[in-house]
Amino acid sequence: MKSIPKLIRRFVGIGILSAALILLLNIVLLGVYTFRQLPNARPWKTAEEVADKLQKTEGESYVLPDDIADELEDSGVWAVFIDNNTGQVIWRTENLPGSVPMSYTFSDIAGLTRGYIDGYPTFTGEGGNGLAVLGYPKDSFWKHMWPSWDYGLIEDLPKMFFSMLGANVALIFVIYVAANSRLLKSVKPIVSAIQALPSKEPERLKETGLMSELAVSINKTSDTLRSQSRQLRRKETARANWIAGVSHDIRTPLSMVMGYASQLEEDTTLPFAARDKAAIIVKQSRRMKNLVNDLNLASKLEYDMQPIRLKEENMIALARQTAVDFMNMDHEGRYPIEWETDEELTNCPVDVDRDLIKRALGNLIQNCINHNEQGCRIYIRVAKENGECKVTVSDDGVGADDEQIEKINHAPHYMVCDGRTTEQRHGLGLLIVKQIAAVHQGTAMAGRSAQGGFLVEIRLPVKLDTLYIPPPYPSAENF
Repeated sequence: MKSIPKLIRRFVGIGILSAALILLLNIVLLGVYTFRQLPNARPWKTAEEVADKLQKTEGESYVLPDDIADELEDSGVWAVFIDNNTGQVIWRTENLPGSVPMSYTFSDIAGLTRGYIDGYPTFTGEGGNGLAVLGYPKDSFWKHMWPSWDYGLIEDLPKMFFSMLGANVALIFVIYVAANSRLLKSVKPIVSAIQALPSKEPERLKETGLMSELAVSINKTSDTLRSQSRQLRRKETARANWIAGVSHDIRTPLSMVMGYASQLEEDTTLPFAARDKAAIIVKQSRRMKNLVNDLNLASKLEYDMQPIRLKEENMIALARQTAVDFMNMDHEGRYPIEWETDEELTNCPVDVDRDLIKRALGNLIQNCINHNEQGCRIYIRVAKENGECKVTVSDDGVGADDEQIEKINHAPHYMVCDGRTTEQRHGLGLLIVKQIAAVHQGTAMAGRSAQGGFLVEIRLPVKLDTLYIPPPYPSAENF
């Protein structure tokens, strides 16, 4: 159940990421808000500016520049200037409230510096011979009356910050897991059931809880798959048994037909025309026998009824022996075979069933012969490429167009119609080649050869402990 921990990690990761993003968003919003408040959070500097800009005239009075005065008036701020020697207010703004005293002692000045006057938050700025006091509206600022900090507290601030951060993260994690534990418990059996669907035998899910609708759908899907599997198994068994039975029933009468036809063909007392007809009967009967054998083998390979006896073989030796067998049967020399394998490559080890591989190579050579009645040259090449043993059988005959090659490579049935003849070509030979390659964990693909004819390439995995990659060979055109 590797998916459940992965799902849990995903939930936890989303929770942690969400918490981190929320924290970051809060910090950004706090920074933006604080930055926006900075223009209105300069009362101390404003008080210092008023004290510095307040100018004494010849008549022993004081004047504040118009721009600063307008700024104070717009903000609803009143101001006074207290003389250092007498403690008396020697200058004030016109909007000074009546409740504000006009005389101050040292203790009064100490109190207003850190606090308020009649509820007005006050801020001070030192002038040349006095103290400027600004009073802001009552609801504009809150002042910390006793701003003192312990150095031990300051030293422990980083530790406290990370401790609080860890506690917050742990709390978020606990809340998140607790909130999703029920969901995770519901998801686990559903994931198990989905993973078991390919086996067509999943366990029945309880149709209750948060995922009840999904559980109902999975149970219905499971029932449908089991029903389809049983029906398909019965059909496949019936089909395989029918093919095996028909193949067995045909062999006996077919052998009798071939036997009697061979006797008639060799009977010198018969007219030539009759013997020629007997030869045609023998030829077609042999073709029918090969068809039955191919159909039976294809059925066994398709339904895993053909026993596979794997053994390490040298593919070069197998291909060479198969080619020699066909060369010995070509008495007229109409189908010469050329060996194109690099002479430096002497061994191509593969784990294969010897008889099946020879059958596949024989089918490919016979295919070249069947489709080129006027004769052709056949080419066989064995090579090692990228950890695979590649066997190529091609010819310079009539070949096939792109549409036909596409059908051969991807047709889901046996029949292949040859438009150049009146006969229906069954195509079982190439199908068996593909099936034999598949049971050996390989592939077989058709294409066009460099000589313009037909080409089939079989790729089988090479034994890794003897892997050898030769120099590249020229590939077949458009393949």
